[in-house]
Amino acid sequence: MTVMTAPAPAAAVAAPIPTAVPAASPAAGPVWQPVCAVEDIWPDTGVCALLGGRQIAVFRLADGGLHAIDNHDPNSGANVLWRGIVGDLGGEPVVASPIYKHHYRLRDGGCIENPDTPLATHAVELRDGIVWVEA
Repeated sequence: MTVMTAPAPAAAVAAPIPTAVPAASPAAGPVWQPVCAVEDIWPDTGVCALLGGRQIAVFRLADGGLHAIDNHDPNSGANVLWRGIVGDLGGEPVVASPIYKHHYRLRDGGCIENPDTPLATHAVELRDGIVWVEA
């Protein structure tokens, strides 16, 4: 697992991240993987995690909400959404791609400007201060 985040303050100490909890078999359900401590994601920003060979963008909102979507921007072809600007359009949390500024809804992955290019969303949970994503 690889996580890309903004630089931490100098006094911050990284907490150990638990190992993934694999399912017993594909029929047993999803595999949840730890990404980082919630404090490692500044409010209204995102981080990128490589989970199961797939880049996932995880966002922490100012209200404490967590969302996870694919990091790949289908409109630009680049893996950059974790670096996008997090905001609100009509009460809907979104991220604007840093390349063409398309807005993706964080709740369902839909693209406002181009509905034909939705993103996959991923379940995300906060457990004992650690952000976990369903991979």
